[in-house]
Amino acid sequence: MIRFKKPKNQLEVHTSSSVSGIPSIPDEMWCRCPKCSKTILTDDLSDNYRVCTKCNYYFKLNARERIALICDDETFVEFDREMTSKNLIGFPNYEKKIKDSTLKSAENEAVITGVAKIDNQDSVLFVMEPNFMMGSMGTVVGEKLTRAFEYATENNLPVIGFTLSGGARMQEGIFSLMQMAKVSGAVKRHSDSGNLYITVLTDPTTGGVTASFAMEGDIILAEPGALIGFAGPRVIEQTIRQKLPAGFQRAEFLLEKGFVDQVVERKVQKEYLSRLLKFHTKKQTVSSLNVNVN
Repeated sequence: MIRFKKPKNQLEVHTSSSVSGIPSIPDEMWCRCPKCSKTILTDDLSDNYRVCTKCNYYFKLNARERIALICDDETFVEFDREMTSKNLIGFPNYEKKIKDSTLKSAENEAVITGVAKIDNQDSVLFVMEPNFMMGSMGTVVGEKLTRAFEYATENNLPVIGFTLSGGARMQEGIFSLMQMAKVSGAVKRHSDSGNLYITVLTDPTTGGVTASFAMEGDIILAEPGALIGFAGPRVIEQTIRQKLPAGFQRAEFLLEKGFVDQVVERKVQKEYLSRLLKFHTKKQTVSSLNVNVN
């Protein structure tokens, strides 16, 4: 009798989820919020700027997604894309870590810099990449940022920076720490020329990045719920042996204490930045426009 048994059709095989009465959804069509554990369709998440539709948890954006969100279409021109890090101090397995991070992020380093238009206004932009060694700051990150600020200074352009970092990159030792002063010097020269610098702190912005260029903006914005600080809350608690207040080091806490100028939702960031640029853009003189008045 077995020879007359109907062969199995893979399309008719029930998954465990369908047996339990829950429709089966392909993995690429949904994700689970790490905060509220609710299931969200990826299309709904994308339509909501990658913010959870249930609890408003902010999913991380990679640098290219952030650029697409903020810049006018096809206006971003990248600087120094081919720059890559070297193992300056012979740190064990650093080359492999760089290679793995490159494969994971599809980027050569932890920051992308360039020039773009935001609501038709020219700006220099830098965006840190979470998937490349957690946006850590090494020599190449410092060099790319310094060059971006120098370009902005030479061309009288504002700089808008989106920070996300675990801090200075330990695999480069003192060379990574030196980038704090190097980038800060470029920021100072840009400021002395009368140009605007806006930072947008995203989750997390910590360590040497917070202790330098992240907090040096003329206007400091932050995304809701972003962790912002030098040392992490657990390290602080262990050091001072005290329980920290609720929401300590989150964007809203820092806004209340005056460390942040405004907390801005992701969906309105482009509009908000556009208004700031219009308020602060320097008026060009007739001579600077090189207009022949004769």
